[in-house]
Amino acid sequence: MATGPAVQFDAVKGHALRAVGNLLNSRERIAAGLGLPTGALQQRTINAIAQGLQPRRVATGPCQEIGVDAPDLVRELPAPHFFPQETGAYITAGVIVALDRVTGRGNASYARLKLLGGDRAMVGIAPNHHLAVLARAAHARGDKLEIAVTIGNHPAVLIAATLYLRLGDDELETAGALLGEALETVRCQTVSLDVPAHCEIVLEGTLDLDEQHEEQLVSEYHGIYEPYGSGPVARFTRLTRRSDALFQVIQPGYYPEHTLIGGVAIAAGLAQTLRAAAVPVREVAVGHGGCGRLDAVVSLGAHRPGEPRKAMFAIWGHVNLIKNITVVDEDVDPWDAAQVAWAVAKRMRADRDLLIVPGARTDRSEPIKQDGVIAKMGMDATRRQADRPDWTRALPPPEVMQRVAARREALE
Repeated sequence: MATGPAVQFDAVKGHALRAVGNLLNSRERIAAGLGLPTGALQQRTINAIAQGLQPRRVATGPCQEIGVDAPDLVRELPAPHFFPQETGAYITAGVIVALDRVTGRGNASYARLKLLGGDRAMVGIAPNHHLAVLARAAHARGDKLEIAVTIGNHPAVLIAATLYLRLGDDELETAGALLGEALETVRCQTVSLDVPAHCEIVLEGTLDLDEQHEEQLVSEYHGIYEPYGSGPVARFTRLTRRSDALFQVIQPGYYPEHTLIGGVAIAAGLAQTLRAAAVPVREVAVGHGGCGRLDAVVSLGAHRPGEPRKAMFAIWGHVNLIKNITVVDEDVDPWDAAQVAWAVAKRMRADRDLLIVPGARTDRSEPIKQDGVIAKMGMDATRRQADRPDWTRALPPPEVMQRVAARREALE
């Protein structure tokens, strides 16, 4: 699955459940899933980060129409074995809900789950992941962390779960703000957690740091395998689902749905960071070409000298994974790779506008890191009056283009 239509598999060999995937493989589809025009997506996400809506618990929800105790996950779920060097089948669209028992604040995030047989699954989480922080805190108290894996979520939940929020900020509140109304949740049946009432499937269980599984190779967003070592094991005591549940799959690796769900969320968080730093940002893009994690493009409005580099350092300080940053003017769509390349070709002078920062901290998924660091690069592709006094673009008159567009629309 890559670009192209969403797909649904109504007869999966050995399974009763149907599977669906390739749902959100473009910004346009993500925006449509939230009922928004594409151009409004980033601002809605920024607003949702700033002001969430408390979830509203309801007595019952579709996700609990059918229940299974001590589920055999391999038998119950049509989870694919995606790539030949991976050593098992994975749940890839699972949003994991957990709770900080000290503060009472919730957390919702992604982590891949490798099915191990029976009710067990390895949970792939990086050490700085908030879920890992909560698991270590529970372990220090002598407890296992209660978790609930929700599968088949509304796009608002999927986007909120990828955001780089502060520990203690509840992503389900952000999801409600993205929806424009409080997210309805139901109480789990065997763990003390609330989950989205209208998701398709819920796995209830605990995460045990004392039980580890050696994952071996796993595919990453950049399209190659990573050897992450061992991960903690979760055991699930209960599975609940809709009576007609669809098992959602997000194709892992370098595929648009995987990269863009993360990239759209990261970009909005970066735009909010730049605005807080008083940078005149118009929009930030973290697109598929940069794996939805490694490259960012910043479009600035009218700005003073030095602000493009201020934007670069603010972004590098906020998200370790961002490696390459291109800053463009507001007349360039940062999501359009051709426009960005045009701005670099036309407006960037390498002797003046190229910034290299060696030995910068990155994350474990960076494909060519060494000892946890990587060189980072910034390109200032904004206009300079010193380069030429006139930057007027040679374009047909706007009124002519408007008439052409109206004529085309009439013919269609």
